[in-house]
Amino acid sequence: MRHVIALDVGGTGMKAALVGTDGTLLHEARRATGRERGADAVVESILAFAAELRAHGEEHLGESAVAAGVAVPGIVDAEKGIAVYAANLGWRDVPLRALLGTRLGVPVALGHDVRTGGLAEGRIGAGRGTDRFLFVPLGTGIAGAIGIAGAIEAGAHGDAGEIGHIVVRPDGPGCSCGQRGCLETLASAAAVTRAWAAASGDPGADAADCAKAVESGDPAAVRVWQDAIDALAAGLVTALTLLDPGTLIIGGGLAEAGETLFTPLRAAVEERVTFQKLPHIVPAALGDTAGCLGAGLLAWDLLSTEVSA
Repeated sequence: MRHVIALDVGGTGMKAALVGTDGTLLHEARRATGRERGADAVVESILAFAAELRAHGEEHLGESAVAAGVAVPGIVDAEKGIAVYAANLGWRDVPLRALLGTRLGVPVALGHDVRTGGLAEGRIGAGRGTDRFLFVPLGTGIAGAIGIAGAIEAGAHGDAGEIGHIVVRPDGPGCSCGQRGCLETLASAAAVTRAWAAASGDPGADAADCAKAVESGDPAAVRVWQDAIDALAAGLVTALTLLDPGTLIIGGGLAEAGETLFTPLRAAVEERVTFQKLPHIVPAALGDTAGCLGAGLLAWDLLSTEVSA
């Protein structure tokens, strides 16, 4: 059965699949990255995991994978196939495409994790059927993937979509990028966790706990939640003004709060727009499989490009 290897590398774990021509997941597996052993060990874990997947395909599907796609965090040079930098994995300038190509003996596509997840959400997830969308996962940080006509816009330098670093409150908290009041310092899951831990007096409380407290009517939780919603709406309206997407897809940990997030967020965005057209604001559909599915799409796209060339 013809298939590709799809691999989504996170800060602590890897999700992988063998993906058929119609996007079916023929086999799924997970592994730890082994980051506590250092960057070289992480790279070797990726290579060994990919080789295991190839062997599984040969044994159980009757043939070896015809290509591989891998999504990684941090700064990525997809064109050159280099994982430039990832703070949570400790690597710099890893020629991952070449290393995987040598280990597997097949063409390899490399992509940025958020853009790869956005590719999947746009083509086969919540954005299916629209040719202009913005995918925004709200996790430890906030990033974005700009979808245009079935592809993701990477930008001239591979940095398009970093809306987490739109400044929404110039007098706000410091950000790791060097600015103050960036969107992700105020509206990410990590930001809500920090604010709710402080407001509740419980250092172990997190964003999910805050959402539950909002649902039960806790006034302190409502203030924390609304502060984050206000900041998020301000950043999103800036993005809408620049990009004019037809669909805005919100994913990540905060989106798991469902309408506790989406009802006030839609209202806050609508309140701020003037001439801008409101997009459909919808939850992501693919959950934590988006990166893996997107990696599979990258692999099939690579094969299509090579055939047409």
